[in-house]
Amino acid sequence: MENPTTRVEICGAIGKLIFNRPEVLNAYNRSVSETLTAGLETLIGTDEVRVIVITGAGNAFMAGADINMLNDWNQKGDRAHIRSSLEATFNPTMLEDCPKPTIAAVNGLAFGIGCEVAMGCDYRIASQDAKFALPEIKLGIIPGGGGSQRLLRLVGATKALEMISTGDPIDAAEALRIGLVNQVVAPDKLWDAIDAFASRLTSKSALALKIAKQLVYQGGNRSLYQGIDYERDCFCEILLSEDAAEGTRAFIEKRKPVFKDR
Repeated sequence: MENPTTRVEICGAIGKLIFNRPEVLNAYNRSVSETLTAGLETLIGTDEVRVIVITGAGNAFMAGADINMLNDWNQKGDRAHIRSSLEATFNPTMLEDCPKPTIAAVNGLAFGIGCEVAMGCDYRIASQDAKFALPEIKLGIIPGGGGSQRLLRLVGATKALEMISTGDPIDAAEALRIGLVNQVVAPDKLWDAIDAFASRLTSKSALALKIAKQLVYQGGNRSLYQGIDYERDCFCEILLSEDAAEGTRAFIEKRKPVFKDR
């Protein structure tokens, strides 16, 4: 495909998904949804890729949904059609379900669905000029890609309700302060920070990283004691893995482990 709306690049152990509509600040539409879904599936199925990074071409991460797509859904005047249309498009939950770590490299505006995609990633590293917003309220609507629920869990009810109710953007420094992002760096240092963070993950057991995600996303939805019980089940499972045997053996032998992801 020439000039796909989401480009796929593989750089060693890092797979990149790059929103590729810079002329409209990478606005989300059906094509972006389709190419993002296909690109994610490609990187999940590529064994050499151990970490997936999502970013935007040009000066934006993703400035929100294409208004024409929303207008089309609105004009259908049918709740079932809108629901089916939503369910047929990319869902940020796919990023949480992804067995590999995902990092959002937020290089500019992350508004609406762009903010929701970033929140669906496991980690978020932002440049100092990045901005985040759920501005749907200004159009008389609300987030539809899980934004309200993920923002609530990431930053708490007080700030989440403020952002959703006003639609006003916050800058990268505020995003870091409230716990929305992991790091904020100078724009020209963004990829250095991404590479450094990714290297901290690529050296780990892919099996252990996969189960760590499950502990947070699946275990975190349970009561405290149910979550602890779930963690114990996962611990028993992974302790019997080849990687666990290699990790403990390497520690005793004072060497770096060589994990085989099984």
